[in-house]
Amino acid sequence: MTNLKYDEREEVKKLLVLATLAGRLMLKSGAETYRVEDTVIRICQSRKDIQHVDAFVIPTGIFISLEFKGELISYIKRVKTISIDLNKISLVNEFSRTFVSTHMSIEDGIKEIKRINKISIYSNIIKSLFGAIASGFFCLLFQGTILDFLGAFIVSFIVSFLLNSISKLKLTFFLDKFIGSVFISILSYFLIKLGLGDSLDKVIIGSIMPLVPGVAITNAIRDTMSGDFLSGLSRGMEAIFSALAIAFGVGIVLFFS
Repeated sequence: MTNLKYDEREEVKKLLVLATLAGRLMLKSGAETYRVEDTVIRICQSRKDIQHVDAFVIPTGIFISLEFKGELISYIKRVKTISIDLNKISLVNEFSRTFVSTHMSIEDGIKEIKRINKISIYSNIIKSLFGAIASGFFCLLFQGTILDFLGAFIVSFIVSFLLNSISKLKLTFFLDKFIGSVFISILSYFLIKLGLGDSLDKVIIGSIMPLVPGVAITNAIRDTMSGDFLSGLSRGMEAIFSALAIAFGVGIVLFFS
């Protein structure tokens, strides 16, 4: 009887680990906190004899607590880096529904989450290329010329490839935005001198658009509207400091140029 209880308790622990891994992957990929909480709770409640599941998610951590046959079990996971990967959010969301509606084992679930975590659909070159195309058209949107489009395309491609390459260093989001904006300003200045652009302002504005924290701002608003005021405030501050990093990087270069 004792071994059975021990086995059951270990099974619940594994379920907690699975729910935490799924939530952590979603949070690291840029999901809203209410969506992460919903996924974590859904996974934990998928097994019998588990009651009173609570999940508290903030942009930097996940806290889960549940009751199993009168015993409270908790799990905490720290989250340090956040990026944007909507594909992984969709895959984890689909996995959670499959796990709940089928008899998939917890071990298979953990393997599936680890597999999703390793998925990388787009290479650095592809990401940089389409980021550069977007920057070029943003430049045109702000009334830039064809030469400005070309300059923004070149600058954005180089800087995007650079930032994607150094992402393995796991720099803070402030340093990442600051370094990117500094290189954008420097390259834009030299391209204008070479004649690959008519307006320095338009080239810089178009090139920095991929750095703008649009997802952070959107998630901050959505979290706040969902009642997650702490997460909304945290993401809002992230967006503000990201904007400040971009402003400082561009401003310093333009001041000394």
